[in-house]
Formats: sequence, C-alpha cells, structure tokens
Amino acid sequence: MIVKSDPLSRQPDLRKTVMNMHVATGAVTLAEKGLHLPIADGRQAYFNYYWLRDNCPSSFDSKTRERSFDIFHLSEAPRAASADIEGDALIIRWAGENHVSRFPLSLLALYTEGKHRPDPADLPRKAWFSDHYPDIPRFSQPELLRDPKKVAEWLEAMIVEGLTIVTDMPDSNEGLTETVKLMGHVRPTFFGEYFDVKTHINPTNTAYTAKALELHTDTPAEEHAPGIQFLHCRANTVEGGMSIYSDGVAVANAFREIDPEGFKLLSEIDIPFYCEHDTYDMRSRQRVIELDKHGEVSGLTISQHMADLFDLPQTVLDDYYPAFCRFGKMLQDDRFMMRFLMKAGECMVFDNHRIVHGRMAYSATSGDRYLRGCYADREEMRSTYRALTTEGRFKA
Repeated sequence: MIVKSDPLSRQPDLRKTVMNMHVATGAVTLAEKGLHLPIADGRQAYFNYYWLRDNCPSSFDSKTRERSFDIFHLSEAPRAASADIEGDALIIRWAGENHVSRFPLSLLALYTEGKHRPDPADLPRKAWFSDHYPDIPRFSQPELLRDPKKVAEWLEAMIVEGLTIVTDMPDSNEGLTETVKLMGHVRPTFFGEYFDVKTHINPTNTAYTAKALELHTDTPAEEHAPGIQFLHCRANTVEGGMSIYSDGVAVANAFREIDPEGFKLLSEIDIPFYCEHDTYDMRSRQRVIELDKHGEVSGLTISQHMADLFDLPQTVLDDYYPAFCRFGKMLQDDRFMMRFLMKAGECMVFDNHRIVHGRMAYSATSGDRYLRGCYADREEMRSTYRALTTEGRFKA
C-alpha cells in the first residue's frame, strides 16, 4: 500500500539532527557572511546570510508554491542585525530592512551539511532476469482509471523494475491515450505522437517489417530520447513474433563485475547515433551505459540499426569495439533475455532508458500483428509519483 512518505525517514542522520536542533541552547553568533547556530553536543551549524534571506519562509507564495521574493532586488548584501533562538525557531531581524524571518529549526536541520533534498522518487532499482515474465507487475487499466493508489503502485513498479504490463486495455486509440495521461502526457518524437507497428509496404524502420528486430532502446538519435515507452497490442495472431526484453541494469551490473575497464569505456565515451530518411536527419551522441548521481547504472542507450559510423580515434576503437561487442552479446545471453508472446489487450510500459526490447521474426501472411505505441517523459512520471505519495514543500 502506498502511503505518504516522510522525507526525513530516508536519511536517519537528518532526523537525528532535527531532534537535536529542537533542544538547541545558547546564543547565535553573527559573523561577516553568515551566522553560527548552536545545536546539541556543543556543535555549531553555519548558515550563509544570502541563503537565509533568500529562503525565508515568507519568500514563498503558498498558493503558487513559487518563490515570490527576488533577492536580485536587494541594494546591499543581506546581513543580520540580530538573531535569536525562540522556542523551536530561529528569529532573524535584518539590517537595513524592515523584515523579520522566522525559520523552523526542523527546516534548517535539513541544510546543515549541504545534502541534497530527499527525493521520494529516488528508489533503488530491482534488477530482473530471463525468468521474470510471471513476476512482471500487472495492472488493470480500468482499475488504474478508478484508483489513484493503484496508479502510485504502478509508477513505483515502473521506477523500481522499469517494466510493467497494463491489462484489460480497450481496443481503441483513446484507451492508450487515457493510460498515458495517468502518468503524464504523450511525448512526441520526430516520428510523431503515435506510431503503428505493423507491416508497411514502404517501411522507413525495421520495426515496420516482419524481420527480426534486435534488442535496442528507441530513438537514440534524439538528443534526449523519450523516457517511457508504451506498446499497446491490438492484435497478434501471426506465427512467430515473440517479444524479447532484457533489463539493461542487470546486464550492465554483471558487465561491470567481469569487465570493469570495458564498463568504464561504455559509460564514459559518447558514440554517434543517427536516423535518416527523406524528411529528417536526426543525430546525437550518447553513452551506451548511463549512470545516475549515485554512480549506479540507470540504463542504456543502444541500437545497432541506428548506430552511426563510430568516429572515434582508431586507437580508442582498439579497446572500445571489443568492449562494445562483449556487452552486446551479454544483452542477448539466455540468462538475461526474456521471451514471450504479447496478447491483444495488453500494453507493455517500460523505461526506454533501461529496458532493451525487440522481437523475433514472424510470418506476415499468417495472421494479423498490430501494436500501437507512443512515449511519455520519465521525469514527468516521477513527478506524478511524488505528487501522489508525498506532500512536497507545501502541505495541502
């Protein structure tokens, strides 16, 4: 069950500091550029005057939830005329201004050590392997439309596992749009807002043929490829055409263990991608292995049919290409690669910066195979998750 999160519970040290600051005693010391605030155990916390003036609680509009104070309009550098602890708050009277700031000590405790603001959407990823199909989190589309708590559970599964199946989808274009809007908005690419995966007479993409489609992430030639992909299966009665998926986090973590030097190359060097046809010429440079702010693997950008000619120095390619090929083969290893047949009424929803996907070849004349797809932004999904599970800076 999803409950409102307590940001302090994610950082035990900050919780301890908050408790200590509630019982702080002693005088506040004013210095040239800031002040020293006594906390428990005889320790001092330092705060810069600019930061204090800029982040006075009165600086924020409770309705718009934006900062309404503009520090650029101060004629002089902010300086405290006096500062005292009164109960559970720090009171500052500013020199040269008719303004008094009242800071809850619990707020100041969050910023004593320059730690980043806790993020409820910064959840640890759970890697999965080839046997994961029965355990893929599944959510009924009608239930998602009815219950925001289920939406929160769905988005949490997306953040943690990167792949979910939405079931009971209506056989309509509108059904896909409704599902996307539960997390954000349809994010256009240079292909448009939606795409139809079926056999085309004059295909502009390998996906629009009956050929096998190797494991890949979509639209790597865009500077910022879309974060979440939706594939709604409307019909699938052909012979063959099994879907294949691998978790890039699981593969990259394993690659890091067996080939740390190769991992370093793939996570530090940009390579070129392209997508070119009569009316577009899209190009970008991406790193195959993506790392998050913690240095952990967050995903991949890889596509053999959209990789441009590598324009790196040939001596660099002496080491890069072998690592690139070793990693590509690992993606297709039976330990990691999940194979299954999509069913009509299912929608695969997955992180396009983490999950590599593809399909096996099929007989185009043996039946009907039709997938309708689109994208949404990964950060918009995380935003929706935060809004559903936490109160943010301002309580409702």
